[in-house]
Amino acid sequence: MNLLALLWVFGLLSVLAVGGGTAVLPEMKALVVDQHHWLTSDQFGQIYSLGQLSPGPNMLMVSVIGYRVAGSAGAAAALLGFLLPAGLIMFFCGRVWDRFEDSPWKEAVQRGLAPLTIGLMLAGAWVLAKTVILGPSTAAIAVAVTAILLAKHVNPALLIFGGGIVGYLLGR
Repeated sequence: MNLLALLWVFGLLSVLAVGGGTAVLPEMKALVVDQHHWLTSDQFGQIYSLGQLSPGPNMLMVSVIGYRVAGSAGAAAALLGFLLPAGLIMFFCGRVWDRFEDSPWKEAVQRGLAPLTIGLMLAGAWVLAKTVILGPSTAAIAVAVTAILLAKHVNPALLIFGGGIVGYLLGR
């Protein structure tokens, strides 16, 4: 039963992931943590952080969620559910999209999707912030990391690692 639930949940999220996987983080958290209780909020935040640190697409974190739910078969089901529907949709839409190369509708659709994508990504950032900012020390780390990212071009993985070390030291 969990395999079908994993396929359904991540298949639905795949179709909703306009602008990338980060756009569906709020809904992913709602489904995985609040509705199905597969993870706690802390585990969700930790798995997302792990996805940010590891090489490759950060949304491969769905395989870790699937693994926690149903082992290796769960990891495969979550990945299949998350990658296959969007991949098929993009394959067929890409073929149609090329036919409208000179159409004014093409640019209008692209311009219309940009604010939607930005809004969904901001919602994902907000959900993650509520999950991982637990007090003044973690809020200070978040503000410091944001300020560094806005001021300098620094590898975010280094900041995640550094923030983890500072958080660990402050938590002791």
